[in-house]
Amino acid sequence: MPSLAQMKGSLHIHQFYIGKLRAKQAQLFESDPELAQLLDNVAEALSEHVVTLADEIAELVYER
Repeated sequence: MPSLAQMKGSLHIHQFYIGKLRAKQAQLFESDPELAQLLDNVAEALSEHVVTLADEIAELVYER
């Protein structure tokens, strides 16, 4: 099982890339709506994983 620090690092990386995907999606919305939708789907999947990670982190912190 990853350490708390590793999980927090992973959470930060996920959030960083979600921001990048959302920014690129906004840029592409008019010129390539299909790609923009794909980026939105990827960002949504990562966002769901962020929720799971955050829950796991909260559980680890609570157990300590």
